Amino acid sequence: MKMNKLVVAMFAAGVMASPLAHATNGMLMEGYGPIATGMGGASMAFDNGAAAMANNPATLGLMEDGTSRLDVAVGGLHPSVTSKMAGMPDANSGGKSYFMPAGGWVKKDGPLAYGIGVFAQGGMGTEYTANDWVGAGSGKPSRSEVGVGNLIVPLSYNVTPDLNIAGSLDFVWGGMDLQMAMNANQMGALAAGGNLTPGGPAAASPAFAAFMAGGANSVGYFNFTDGSSFSGKANSTGFAGKLGMTYKVNKQLTVGATYHSKTSLGDMTTDGATMDMIMGGVTVQSIAGRVSIVNFQFPETYGIGMALQANDDLMVAVDYKRIGWANVMKNFHMNFAATDGSLTLDMKMPQNWVDQDVFNIGLAYRTSPEMTLRAGANLANNPVPDSTVNPLFPAIVKDHFTVGAGYTLSKVSEVNASLVYVPKVTTNTPAVAGVSPAYSIDHSQLNWQLMYSHSF
Repeated sequence: MKMNKLVVAMFAAGVMASPLAHATNGMLMEGYGPIATGMGGASMAFDNGAAAMANNPATLGLMEDGTSRLDVAVGGLHPSVTSKMAGMPDANSGGKSYFMPAGGWVKKDGPLAYGIGVFAQGGMGTEYTANDWVGAGSGKPSRSEVGVGNLIVPLSYNVTPDLNIAGSLDFVWGGMDLQMAMNANQMGALAAGGNLTPGGPAAASPAFAAFMAGGANSVGYFNFTDGSSFSGKANSTGFAGKLGMTYKVNKQLTVGATYHSKTSLGDMTTDGATMDMIMGGVTVQSIAGRVSIVNFQFPETYGIGMALQANDDLMVAVDYKRIGWANVMKNFHMNFAATDGSLTLDMKMPQNWVDQDVFNIGLAYRTSPEMTLRAGANLANNPVPDSTVNPLFPAIVKDHFTVGAGYTLSKVSEVNASLVYVPKVTTNTPAVAGVSPAYSIDHSQLNWQLMYSHSF
């Protein structure tokens, strides 16, 4: 009974505190749990604790029969983002530290393994001051935060001593904050391309026509934010699922595979939004309204991998993942509707992300009965085209280099930690004549995870 109360309390706290994560394979985390991230995110074919339900749930079947395990973890993501434009001071993002609780409880009972867990799936975001060029002369701060979290219920089954199959049902929630400025030239270019449709009485007014004719001196400022790293002003819920398998080829080699479905989230909505029309640095009208982020989803992912127990002390793991960004990140689609019905804006910002190939390579070496050291690499392409990357959404990093360690404290408890270094990636967005000048974005990261585990 005490154990059940502990699990329920932990997951209630996890759901309430699950933050907006700033992820690194596009918007996805580079790995879930410090055991996997210490090995470059490799996780398809070996026991990596409760985080298996976010990686490949079939690896839960590799646990020792009759055991249950509680993992409680926290992670820190520390991005460094600088957006540069010729003739302007560099805009350094103030979003440098984001912290993520996570946890899971799993039990192996005969051929079955099952449990429950809370994990941040991913996200992205930046913060710029009112004086940075990103604000397009609005005199207002620019900020973005988007995050998706999961409450996961997995079930794994040993079909034979060598073959495990598994699946999970994921309750998914998403949140978003946005403070974004666009000048009238940019809004006009969207309209010319069929990506911005104004409506309502105000859209036909002389004032709106004058605003749209104001060029770079007219700025539309969209604002919905609660200012928190643990929630989003606009939010939604939905579901997703996973399938997985592992197969022991022999005593040394295990292979694994998994499929993560695309999320099925409702539109992220909030009634607490405003759209300011700013001309010559002066707000001429502030319109309260409702924002909907239309059909924002996280992608389906395919993964395969293997783990080789080279000897009693050394394990090598290699995975490959294909992340389907192209299907979910063609556009950023936002609707704004004034509370008084005076104005509607249906806006699509082209993104045109490409699918991402991720290679995870890691090793674990047991230096003593208590200590295991880990190292690895996560090698990927940048899914965001230079032509569409936005300083508010710079999910552009590629490679990750990782180290980690695990230490057994007693027969029933252990700690694991990982550290991830992400080298700087620079993108260069070309100028669009009459719309926007050229700019570049630099993005690097230093991330960590720490986990305490207790077995029963």
